[in-house]
Amino acid sequence: MLSGDQWNQLLQSFLGEGRDLLKEAEESLLRLETDPQDQHAINGLFRAVHTLKGSAGIFSLTPMVTLTHHLESLLMSVRDGERVLTLPLTSLMLNCMDELASMIEHVDPDNGALIIDESHMNHLLAELAEAQGHGPEALSVVELSEASIVTADTPQLWTIALRFAPDLYRNGFDPAAFLRYLKRLGDIVHLHTLTDSLPAFHELDPETCHLGLDITLRSAASKNEIEDVFEFILDFCTLDVQLESPPAQVQQIAPEAIIVASAKPAAARDRKPLETSMVKVAASKLDELINLVGELVISTAGAQMQARRNGDLGCIETTQAVHQHVEQIRESALKLRMVEVGETFNRFHRVVRDVSQELDKKIRLDIRGGETELDKSVIDKIADPLTHLVRNAIDHGIESASERQATGKPEEGNLTLNAYHDSGMIVLEVSDDGRGLNTARILEKAIAKGMVEPDASLSEQDIHMLIFEAGFSTAETVSNLSGRGVGMDVVRSAIDQLRGLIEIESHQGKGCTFRIRLPLTLAIIDGFHVSVGSDSFVIPLDMVTECMEASDSLLQQSGGYLNLRGKPLPCISLNSHFGLNAESGRRRNIVVVSQGRQQAGLIVDQLLGELQTVIKPLGQMFSHLRGISGSTILGSGQVALILDIPSLLRHLQSSVDSPTSEPRSAPHHTPSFSLAGD
Repeated sequence: MLSGDQWNQLLQSFLGEGRDLLKEAEESLLRLETDPQDQHAINGLFRAVHTLKGSAGIFSLTPMVTLTHHLESLLMSVRDGERVLTLPLTSLMLNCMDELASMIEHVDPDNGALIIDESHMNHLLAELAEAQGHGPEALSVVELSEASIVTADTPQLWTIALRFAPDLYRNGFDPAAFLRYLKRLGDIVHLHTLTDSLPAFHELDPETCHLGLDITLRSAASKNEIEDVFEFILDFCTLDVQLESPPAQVQQIAPEAIIVASAKPAAARDRKPLETSMVKVAASKLDELINLVGELVISTAGAQMQARRNGDLGCIETTQAVHQHVEQIRESALKLRMVEVGETFNRFHRVVRDVSQELDKKIRLDIRGGETELDKSVIDKIADPLTHLVRNAIDHGIESASERQATGKPEEGNLTLNAYHDSGMIVLEVSDDGRGLNTARILEKAIAKGMVEPDASLSEQDIHMLIFEAGFSTAETVSNLSGRGVGMDVVRSAIDQLRGLIEIESHQGKGCTFRIRLPLTLAIIDGFHVSVGSDSFVIPLDMVTECMEASDSLLQQSGGYLNLRGKPLPCISLNSHFGLNAESGRRRNIVVVSQGRQQAGLIVDQLLGELQTVIKPLGQMFSHLRGISGSTILGSGQVALILDIPSLLRHLQSSVDSPTSEPRSAPHHTPSFSLAGD
């Protein structure tokens, strides 16, 4: 029998598999809504629901088995052409999948208990019954759980010869679980346990299965339905199901009364177990691996530093070889966490469908670049901002069908999600062909709220970025989707935390694109090491454009700008911004950084070169520091702060917009600090 830990592991595997199956089922159903003749989607939908029902039965999750059984019956009628998949029918099936998803999240991972809202469940069952033409009356969950999930045919007697393979237990299966599920198809009226080949007691192996069973089952189920009970162990047993001619009147026994004996299994099945090239690994284990690789990167940097100090050529050569291997390990480890962004994009088919129906709009979702890969930690954190942008595009951006026709546009609006790589970063775009941003309206609202002075001179792009300010909204009325002044500021905050940047490209009457630029990973980055006085900073290398010496004439220019090949470059001095003491008597340097279309110069003391950086989060004590996204440990053991370039660029922009600002040298009122020798 399975131990508690083994049972919990199986349950956790089922819960993970159940989420995947429901996701697959929902995607197939949404494809069917646009293409009802898609046989691949029909079969995929039916297969996902059928597999979920079988898996739930193994763990005695009766409400889930009940709901999936009736949903499966409805799907069969659609698959067989007896019913047409209408919009109300699709909505009902999606509601059922939402309920199943809720059940999975409410299963107790320790004991498998499931408590549900019976009134809501009964309502769904009544709707399913009515959709199948059985009338609107709802059967209670209790009634359905006590009833046999069988067809309406006359019960018959079946003989089942079941012989388990020796490695059944080693693969995590419990024979009693399958017998409990078999009882749902009818009554087990006879059970014979084979003991003729039981090995001697001293030869028994607790991990080896010697069990064989002969079962008589009274059921109205078909042969295929009975065989489906053992679908998950077909590679670990031999199974023979036959219809018994004369009905036998034998006493019914419960599978709980089984005394597990053992028998030598029959010959192994002819077909080999299916092989798979995929292995599921817990995200926590990958995180642990990335952390260890990060520590290895730091240790390698320290070893290289010591080798250079000692001047031992052999040691330098060896540490360099180790460094190259560590870099390869780092790249391989990070690839383990890379997932295709299309999986996240596909979730928005349901969002677009539901929101467009709520607003009575016709919208088509187009997904591009779904094969683009991004770190799973980034994917998990970008889902909510993307949801805000998608809902905003549907609500504010895309017009109603009548409005679109009046302006000569197609009745159906188009929403596009796109992903691609650009300059070492990943770009996610949410585009629509709607009305675009109303620049005048945004400025009017911003002035009314006191966010902008009435006589302020702002570019069109600066005005567009005002929608990300907290509390800003152009909606006239509050609805379920908008008007409360929350959402877009949350989007920018979330993107800032990911060290990203958001841009807006809008054309009045033609549409709008929100463009998000994100780093590929949050764990380990390539950085550029600089110093100010005795303090060290790291700039993400993919944001560094060039470096130059800062002459006295450049530093003395008024307004905080320098001339970079005929174009003004705004600059910010890190020692002034963070309240640090710069090195006296040393010629300073300028690091030109850029993100998207923004560019600026950072004035520092020394340029110390490239390095691999393991990002460590800042503690609560340093949460007030603006312009810092994290920290890292150098090979020398010194702590260096990682610069938050988007935050610095925004500060610089706000300083430039202010008429009394001195962006190059004005202190930021940040308490001074020093990390030297930490």
